Amino acid sequence: MSEDQTAVHGSWTPEGETPPKVSELAVIDAISGIYDPEIPVNIYELGLIYAIEIDDEGLVRVEMTLTAPGCPSAQELPDQVHDAVLAVDGVKDVIVDTVWDPPWDPSRMSEDARLQLNMY
Repeated sequence: MSEDQTAVHGSWTPEGETPPKVSELAVIDAISGIYDPEIPVNIYELGLIYAIEIDDEGLVRVEMTLTAPGCPSAQELPDQVHDAVLAVDGVKDVIVDTVWDPPWDPSRMSEDARLQLNMY
């Protein structure tokens, strides 16, 4: 993804500069840099991200799951998502909710992930 597609800038008004609007594409791009340590595919392509909500104040809520409740990365992956999203321009705070319903299954993976894992 090119920088100009994800860069978000505030604008100037007579009252002063407005904060940049958070781009969903920038949030997805940040999350796409996180990999499950046991699977060589990023967690977005694996289908572990169920929802991304962005409000006008820069609060981002991410609903995610893990491949299994006993996943060894259960503590670190949500923290990595939090930190990656918080680094996106315009994000003021991040809430990461780990959910188990619906449970993850391989049908949630993108076509690219299936190709990378030879799951066709």
